[in-house]
Amino acid sequence: MQMTPPRTSAGPDRVPVRYARWDGVDRPFTPVATTTPGTPGSGEVLVRVDLATVCGSDLHTVTGRRASPIPSVLGHEQVGTVLAVGGGGVRCVDGTPVVPGMRVVWSVTASCGDCDRCARGFTQKCRRLRKYGHEPLDEAAPLTGGFATHCVLLPGTAVVAVPGDLPDAVAAPASCATATVAAVLAAAGPLAGLRVLVTGAGMLGVTAVAMAAHADAHVIAVDPDPDRRDQALRFGAAQVAAVAPDEVDVALELSGKPSAVQACLRSLAVGGTAVLAGSVSPGDPVALDPERVVRGLHSVVGVHNYRPVDLQTAVGFLAARHRTRPFAELVSGGFGLDEVDAAFAAARTARVMRTAVTPR
Repeated sequence: MQMTPPRTSAGPDRVPVRYARWDGVDRPFTPVATTTPGTPGSGEVLVRVDLATVCGSDLHTVTGRRASPIPSVLGHEQVGTVLAVGGGGVRCVDGTPVVPGMRVVWSVTASCGDCDRCARGFTQKCRRLRKYGHEPLDEAAPLTGGFATHCVLLPGTAVVAVPGDLPDAVAAPASCATATVAAVLAAAGPLAGLRVLVTGAGMLGVTAVAMAAHADAHVIAVDPDPDRRDQALRFGAAQVAAVAPDEVDVALELSGKPSAVQACLRSLAVGGTAVLAGSVSPGDPVALDPERVVRGLHSVVGVHNYRPVDLQTAVGFLAARHRTRPFAELVSGGFGLDEVDAAFAAARTARVMRTAVTPR
């Protein structure tokens, strides 16, 4: 690829940076070189991106299944190192000050903290929400996605410190996949002793299997792919199947397939709860039998994005369990920023759940 030249000369307080610009479906990524202020604005954090992963929603974007601004800087699963903190300081979710040299992950969203939704605790659905990897490109401030050498974290972004012994490849998915699963399990409620169905044994699915099994649930993972069913066993599933069983207490839908949504609703026992999180791109509508919901005392909950505490939970879980479950095996590759097209091609064909981009 030919590098687009920088638009701004580096100065005493400017840092040279690069990003991969996405220009639309069926068009290659364009590496762009520019500079960014070395001193972030008030409440901002300048982070060097150490590793980013190609998420399933990134794949949906580049193939046209999911609408996204064009051009933009994609990527929202990443881990990085803090280089500078803006005036006023920034704190992690647990209250720890963010300081240069700290390894961190950050939320996919930045919230205003002032609107009615934020006041109700729905910061993940803020009325002035900004989403990393989903913003229209602003060439004056382009560092809003993971497929770049650096990212500028905006005020209202949840930041969590990453333990030194947690590998980059394990930590990066916390920003989307693992934190989303933490939000799903929080919505499901206590799971100890319950029969929990997980539909879809992709990245979110096997993470949900591991987290639910750790919560002492009897986990049944359903996926048509036998290799993915075997993978689910390694993450703690008590049972695997190609077809959803009857009579489960909790059903977690993480594949986004309408047939799987239907299977979750159909499988619920009396008092059961279905948590739907996989349907984040357009799909066929699913029939709902209201009489069955009423007579079965069923609850149906939707989860999209997540809260700051869910990101904290995600990192804590990975730190505690990454040695006993094969999370590191879910990420492969180490494509450079000039090879983002190749990274996406590998992600579409590889048997692994995530493909890594190492921008530096």
